[in-house]
Amino acid sequence: MWLRYAFEPGEQQGAALGNPLFELLAAVLEAGSIRHAAQRLGTSYRHVWGSLRRWESVLGEPLVTWSQGRKARATPFAQRLVWAERRARIGMQPHIEALRADLGRVLAEARDELHQVVSVRASHDLALPVLQQHLAESANLHLDIGFQGSVEALRALNEGQCLIAGFHVPPLPAAAPVFAQALKPLLKRKSHRLLACSRRVQGLMVRKEHAALVRSFTDVVGGGLRFVNRQPGSGTRLLVDHLVQAHGVPRRSVDFAHVENTHVAVALCVASGVADAGVGVEAAALQFGLHFIPLVEESYFLACLDSGMEHPGVQRLREILVGERWRQILEQLPGYRPAEQPGALLKIEEALPWWPRAAVQRPARSHAERR
Repeated sequence: MWLRYAFEPGEQQGAALGNPLFELLAAVLEAGSIRHAAQRLGTSYRHVWGSLRRWESVLGEPLVTWSQGRKARATPFAQRLVWAERRARIGMQPHIEALRADLGRVLAEARDELHQVVSVRASHDLALPVLQQHLAESANLHLDIGFQGSVEALRALNEGQCLIAGFHVPPLPAAAPVFAQALKPLLKRKSHRLLACSRRVQGLMVRKEHAALVRSFTDVVGGGLRFVNRQPGSGTRLLVDHLVQAHGVPRRSVDFAHVENTHVAVALCVASGVADAGVGVEAAALQFGLHFIPLVEESYFLACLDSGMEHPGVQRLREILVGERWRQILEQLPGYRPAEQPGALLKIEEALPWWPRAAVQRPARSHAERR
């Protein structure tokens, strides 16, 4: 097995893990036959067939099955093997991205003094790496992104570990009990400001054979489907907790034992059959050909302390978020759209519908007015 990562803009999205066996099996699965797999791999039918035979000998299990007059196809064992490898690869992705981010930051700092570096800790999102690439190419600005849950990201901001923290909330006043309890202790009206970044749709992800059975969150619980959850402290986990509460679902009826750390990992678990349903963004569902049931459109914010607002990198980031090109990029991502005021500097009570408004101070009435 080999491991590869790249620095060139646009060359790599995520971790690239390679192994000749899994490249071979993936080609057979996707092409539907050995002949078409050979064409896809740019090699001969004989070479593919010989390689499969050799790997069957190594593994002691059949990888392809065939019968008279029918194309050779991957066995159920081979299919399970491919999905297991994909799940392992997705699990490695955050670690590879962290390595790339660290080395990318060093490169950015070494190139020239104009290349700004902005440290970011953020709830997992598929649009942020796209924004990272856009900033590097158009603004000579490097986002040093580390993905973690919304709660952990805001805590890192308050502890001085980053300049910006990314988190997301649904524009639902009814979500206040869950989100307010988790986020209010970490956000202060007088010391934090929020940048409007994007809006995205979160929903249920299920395989297409379950599409007729699932129309709401309660269908997942009531239908006995295996649910894959997100890690505690993540914004999506808060959303799931809100759905459990809002629908009156007994917590004991929801299995929270299976946890994944990214939208892509949740989607892959559902696609591979390890789980039957999960909550995530639409772009992740479509990446694996899953059926998607929209639940809520969220606002994704970038939080910054007042003391960091004058940082040149933050100022340049705001300019890019306002730009037409960022709007066009977001509109090309399934389930994403620009924020209503992209790049706008918002007060907490303006951005979060469940945050209590500051009391309006009325001028004291004179003695004559009181009479």
